[in-house]
Amino acid sequence: MANHKSALKRIRSNDVKRIRNKYQHKSTRTAIKKLKLAEKDEAVKLLPNVLGMIDKLAKNNIIHNNKAGNLKSNLTKYVSAL
Repeated sequence: MANHKSALKRIRSNDVKRIRNKYQHKSTRTAIKKLKLAEKDEAVKLLPNVLGMIDKLAKNNIIHNNKAGNLKSNLTKYVSAL
């Protein structure tokens, strides 16, 4: 158990941030799956939104920048190949 007030606050804030990060990451993964199941015209419409979600995850250090780049590249190739 924490011994200082600041440590208790840090524990609380870490829990809030962890839950927020988990929600954003899961939402992005769901959007990626939805994109892959969509038809050509719908996938083209969804792509910019999904790429923005991936960029936001990378900006907030939820995923690594290289992983974000790989995901964006693969999704763009996938949609263009439809």
